[in-house]
Amino acid sequence: MDEGLHLYSYWRSSAAYRVRIALALKGLAYETVPVHLLKDGGQQHAPDYAALNPQKLVPLLAHGRRAVRQSLAIMEYLEEVWPERGTPLLPDTARERGRVRGLALLVACDIHPLNNLRVLRFFEDQWNVPQAERDEWVRHWIVEGLAAFEALVDDDPATGAFCHGDAPGLADCCLVPQLFNARRFGLDPAQWPTLARIEQACLALPAFRAAAPEAQPDAPAKSA
Repeated sequence: MDEGLHLYSYWRSSAAYRVRIALALKGLAYETVPVHLLKDGGQQHAPDYAALNPQKLVPLLAHGRRAVRQSLAIMEYLEEVWPERGTPLLPDTARERGRVRGLALLVACDIHPLNNLRVLRFFEDQWNVPQAERDEWVRHWIVEGLAAFEALVDDDPATGAFCHGDAPGLADCCLVPQLFNARRFGLDPAQWPTLARIEQACLALPAFRAAAPEAQPDAPAKSA
């Protein structure tokens, strides 16, 4: 393990999934510390974890005595601390980095927060919003966001086999988990052909396969 890296993670959290991809791309070994977001009323609310992360969210990366919170901050931390390790998560120039960060933030700031577990729980617990309406809310914002993502990468000369060029990076780390979520809510990524193509290129790589939800130590055991 690299200098005591511990990732507080939940197997199906798309934010934790992003960080797992980034760690794998950088070739960094780490120990998973499972935080089950549903069990025991949500283990993220336990006093010990809340003391580490007052937001009561995953992921959290512990690096020795340091704690880094928020998935995008964690991924940039990995790039800055280990710039020579593995696959670079950000390109060389400010212009290119701005494009990649913009794509990553489209997912992390504009799509994901609107269908986060705590938002859906609030709808259910405080407003008694029926399941069908909650699911429609999620699908609406996923479609809105991924349609914009598709428009930004389709026919852009900076787009290659991946979101930016011919190597995966920060934007791909965010895109693939969001497409996983889209499928969970019954959406077919084929409606975004460029994103679907990029996803297939990503999923062909060992780093993305190792980070997949079903490959995590806290994932439910598959039935025989």
